[in-house]
Amino acid sequence: MSRVKVLGCATIVEALRPRLPAEVTCETLDFGLHVQPSNLRTALQQAIDASEHHDVIVLGYGLCSMAVIGLVSRSSTLVVPRVDDCIGLFLGSRRAYREQARNQPGTYYLTKGWIDVGDTPFAEYERVAAKHGPERARRVMDAYLRHYTRLVLINTGEEDRDQYQAYARRSAARFGLSYEEISGSTALVEKLIHGPWDEEFVVVPPGRAIDYGDFTTEADGK
Repeated sequence: MSRVKVLGCATIVEALRPRLPAEVTCETLDFGLHVQPSNLRTALQQAIDASEHHDVIVLGYGLCSMAVIGLVSRSSTLVVPRVDDCIGLFLGSRRAYREQARNQPGTYYLTKGWIDVGDTPFAEYERVAAKHGPERARRVMDAYLRHYTRLVLINTGEEDRDQYQAYARRSAARFGLSYEEISGSTALVEKLIHGPWDEEFVVVPPGRAIDYGDFTTEADGK
């Protein structure tokens, strides 16, 4: 079997680990790198360069604000889900994500992984409030959430769901957002590891950089 390595942020790796075959290795990159896509691109390229003894390097990311564009491996095949970001991964497809965005714009999404990692605006509110007081924290949150009207918890069938529902409901109520829970899917996560790497994935041979055009042939039939 080809040697395969997965590179992903903590939220994706948390979903992948229970499904990883013994022969597939996995490396977790800092979730905070998403804040600056250029930093994420640099970190991913460094991780790719250090992993080129693998036949295939699977990136547990999507376009992620163009962070994957330009990534290249000299000797490994790169595989990336053809999604805009990891919300599409948890919803099961790019089409599912875009349908949600079209029908309900202004939605902030939460998953078990994001809550566990603690990198949500609601966790940030607590950190700012502890350091600078609740009034300043509230101003920060009002500015951050000014374009959001709905908070959605994506349910992918994880255990201990009650605590994540309670967190999401509490966060929505605190900041005046409507709350909804929608069913996600692990289909794309499963394919990310086990294949087939079909039209829902960008597959780039060694020596060629990932290009934005790789993401414009859409798997959702649009």
